[in-house]
Amino acid sequence: MKYAIVSDIHSNLQALHAVLRDIDNHNCDVIISLGDIVGYGGEPNECIGLLREISVTSIKGNHDRVAAGIEEPVNFNPIAREAALWTRDNLTYGNKEYLNNLPDNKDYGEFIIVHGAISDPDKYINGIYEAETEFDLLGGAEICFFGHTHVSAVYARTNRKVRNIYVNKIPPDKSSLYIELEKHVMCLINPGSVGQPRDRDPRASYIVYDNSGSVEFRRVGYDVESAQKKIIGAGLDRALAERLSYGY
Repeated sequence: MKYAIVSDIHSNLQALHAVLRDIDNHNCDVIISLGDIVGYGGEPNECIGLLREISVTSIKGNHDRVAAGIEEPVNFNPIAREAALWTRDNLTYGNKEYLNNLPDNKDYGEFIIVHGAISDPDKYINGIYEAETEFDLLGGAEICFFGHTHVSAVYARTNRKVRNIYVNKIPPDKSSLYIELEKHVMCLINPGSVGQPRDRDPRASYIVYDNSGSVEFRRVGYDVESAQKKIIGAGLDRALAERLSYGY
């Protein structure tokens, strides 16, 4: 079984279209979203509509919760707060209901999906220290896919020792990196961000997971300028558009 796993689309329709076209070339059986479909970008309704149209399985992210009106953006920085509230004001009723009804996590048996961390959907796993305590919460699963940081990563635990075995190792002239997963080794895997990468690579990021034991990290170029125009045209802070050029 092959899964395409995306995260942190953030209302970037151009990046989402590019990733979906790339996914079409990899014979994936299922597409899974780890949340934050909306926020920051200028086309939230269009991104939700596209995921609904092709029946992508998704969970909620923190921006999705705020956009749906489930909670307020109390811990957001001013630019993120403005974008989140603009998104809430501009979402259709049906799309708010869609976000509201998404689960916070999902257990597939062999793996689980969360937005931030197993312990807390708002927690950032940015290194080994944050990853260590999450492994004890995996239960019967061997893999947890998570997002939220916008940086691709793989943390593995062997004999109670956690290793960071991948963080954004795809050079600019390459589009993918393939990793063979060790059998019976627990892993936390982050596919990076489709719509707002923060790893100094502006290309959209996602992964193809084959449950026979491999993961392929993929980077996809897209029409950044059009995405920027949508942000500026929506009246959102220009910094949200400018950062797309640099991937931070």
